[in-house]
Amino acid sequence: MIRYVLAICATFAGTAAFAAVEIQEVTSDGGITAWLVEDHSIPFTALEIRIEGGASLDLPGKRGASNLMMGLLEEGAADMDAQAFQTRREELSAGFGFDIGDDVTSISARFLTENQDDSIALLRQALIEPRFDQSAIDRVRAQVLSGIASDAKSPNAIAGDTLNAGAFPDHPYGSSSTGTAESVAALTRDDIVTAWQNALTRDRIYVGAVGDITPEALGEVLDTLLGELPAEGPPLPEDTTFALDGGITVVDFPTPQSVALFGHAGMERDDPDYFAATILNEALGAGGFESRLMDEVREKRGLTYGVSTFLVPKDHAPMVLGQLASSNDTIAEAIEVVRDEWAKIAQDGMTQEELDRVKLFLTGSYALRFDGNANIASILVGMQMIGLPRDYVVNRNDYIEAVTLEEVNRVAADLYRPEDLHFVVVGQPEGLTSTN
Repeated sequence: MIRYVLAICATFAGTAAFAAVEIQEVTSDGGITAWLVEDHSIPFTALEIRIEGGASLDLPGKRGASNLMMGLLEEGAADMDAQAFQTRREELSAGFGFDIGDDVTSISARFLTENQDDSIALLRQALIEPRFDQSAIDRVRAQVLSGIASDAKSPNAIAGDTLNAGAFPDHPYGSSSTGTAESVAALTRDDIVTAWQNALTRDRIYVGAVGDITPEALGEVLDTLLGELPAEGPPLPEDTTFALDGGITVVDFPTPQSVALFGHAGMERDDPDYFAATILNEALGAGGFESRLMDEVREKRGLTYGVSTFLVPKDHAPMVLGQLASSNDTIAEAIEVVRDEWAKIAQDGMTQEELDRVKLFLTGSYALRFDGNANIASILVGMQMIGLPRDYVVNRNDYIEAVTLEEVNRVAADLYRPEDLHFVVVGQPEGLTSTN
């Protein structure tokens, strides 16, 4: 019941916060900076912490170490084993989350005001004093290995792994952050400790906080929670480029339906033209049934249940990608339609009517992102990581509205390059063979 009440309260609090968002910058005595939206309407706070680096910091031959490490942070800390830690967290009605991606390590906390000090103390133990008991390592490793085995039978996972391996052959992006069965099986406790020391450092920390907490109290929380982390982490990976040329890679897989993942190099998130790119992506493939690809591939031709595109502004190699699934005997036609639409938007851009419709959707739906303290805290962290100003949440829709038809069509010609589109097709597609 307590968790249910917290979820409802968080939703109302997030809606109110967006209506009159006031972002404060807080710097602790220890020099850790966070963005805060105070909301004292309910006794609840959400904290989101991001640390640059992520699984790309895995050492050579140790792929999957960071992912396994993050899965162990709730499996015992200080004098508590895994069961004792979970029991204490439940007693406090606190929620913790630990995740890692290619570029970022994520830590989340949700806690009641009355339990704030105890909740932060417990989370601090997970971050600063993890046990990494061998029994926990073996248990979580088995879970990771099960996921890897499942992915080996998933056409979508195979497509993603194949595209990444071809696009980034000499970079951490080229392999799955979960590792391989061989690399994960070989990881030792020392490898996990090294990954922990490398991933959780103070020099690349970003924090967002929303809820019933003052700037002074947040400053104390920051130093208590994060002040004992290592000061600096190892160097980040070098930037890289999308190495696949235009063409097709077919991966034979026994299934009646082929899955296609496609794309090429994209646009950095801090590019001044990113708002135009967002509009274009919505029009081409991110806008559901209103998008061009959904209309052409599904509605007019019935070649798929769904097709979508997305901008992927990775820290070291941005991409624009898309995905679809179609029967083995129709996937070739579906791919040709995608190529044609990619070329059309590059050559002809958008119409004014289409631009107005997309702007209306993007500006009207923006407030829906602020539907809870946790979501707002995540937005605050994301804004910091890409260098957006604190007034962005107020002015964002103005940035969208300011994009002109001339600008969006200029960006379309640069962003979409049909000759560079590479398709990875997993299945037994008729009429398609690998071109490289």
